[in-house]
Amino acid sequence: MNTTLLPSAAASPKTLKRKGSTRRRAPSHISPLQSQETHDAALHAIRNLLKGRTSYDAFPVSFRLIVLDTKLNVKKALQCLLLNGVVSAPLWNSEKSKFAGMLTVLDIIHLIQYYYDTANYEAAAADVETFRLESIRDIEKSLGVATPPMLAEHPNSTLYKAARVLIQTHARRLPLLDYDTETGHEVIVSVLTQYRLLKFISINCTREIQQLHLSLRKLKIGTYVSSNPPPPDPENPETQNPYYPIATATLDTPVFDVVHMFSERAISAVPIIDQDGVVVNLYETVDVITLVRLGAYQSLDLTISEALNQRSPDFPGVVICTASDSLGTLLELIKKRRVHRLVVVEGDEEEKKGGKKGRLLGIITLSDVLRYVIGEVGIGESVEEIATLSTASGTLLSPDVIS
Repeated sequence: MNTTLLPSAAASPKTLKRKGSTRRRAPSHISPLQSQETHDAALHAIRNLLKGRTSYDAFPVSFRLIVLDTKLNVKKALQCLLLNGVVSAPLWNSEKSKFAGMLTVLDIIHLIQYYYDTANYEAAAADVETFRLESIRDIEKSLGVATPPMLAEHPNSTLYKAARVLIQTHARRLPLLDYDTETGHEVIVSVLTQYRLLKFISINCTREIQQLHLSLRKLKIGTYVSSNPPPPDPENPETQNPYYPIATATLDTPVFDVVHMFSERAISAVPIIDQDGVVVNLYETVDVITLVRLGAYQSLDLTISEALNQRSPDFPGVVICTASDSLGTLLELIKKRRVHRLVVVEGDEEEKKGGKKGRLLGIITLSDVLRYVIGEVGIGESVEEIATLSTASGTLLSPDVIS
């Protein structure tokens, strides 16, 4: 399995190490004598920087933006996304000349589950050829899943404000809209993602990042296997999950069972573990989308092991870390390569206490990291208040714009 190790002072499981790799751990520049006070001061400095910078500042020097018309059929949309190496795109209602939301991988996962439950392979394969993007929200209503909020911000909004909207709404990306001065029509400028925002921080806050020395375990960043899971309930399979609340699968799990996890939990990856709980791989929503784009609908009945054999050879690998790694080290990694999540595994410390090296301990998403770095949006601050912040610039949109 191709695996990228998070460079840190903590050892990572040898079972996941890339064979023949010349990768070395980055030397630590962090003094163990630094205090919580130093750590908190660094976070405060990062937040102040974001309050003084706009979303424009996070744009790369050169980028391209893929925008899909809502009249486009799903199969062509998928081909367009994957051929351009992206997994989401803004939608445009050409009849109304308006922004119409975002197409994301999760939308396609919902579509796959709908067809799998309601039609045979032949019908699904035929229908997806003509099914249009404008009907995706109807599928979500049929499945009873939440309709994603129609969010957008102006590029001149501060990065801090944009980050708070992402945190409050649990969105992974935020479209940036401007208006044509002659026609008054909306113009889609770009999309600010969690990754782009965190990379901006990692590039522009080098000194502060070196002060974020406290461990992920101490900071409680991420979701971890519960030491007090709920009592087993025969009617609720989730309560029988030994890694609760983390969704897991094995190499023998059918692909569609994982697709159901993606749709039901609104997650984008599931750790693949062996009988001892050691992480052996990761199955992602992108893996499913690749199967569908190739027309391999019947592959959803394959096991994960069989499906992984069809994975692209350029798969970047599973990024792992231990709970003793620091937040600063994690942000340094984001600066060097595209990372969407890290799987936390038991390391040397847990092994000394009777644990098993490489066993699943938790999972950290970019949402978790952003929420910690920016700070939780106040409990007393409602979605309506966030809406007020956005509508001040005229950029919070109604959920029914796509229709």
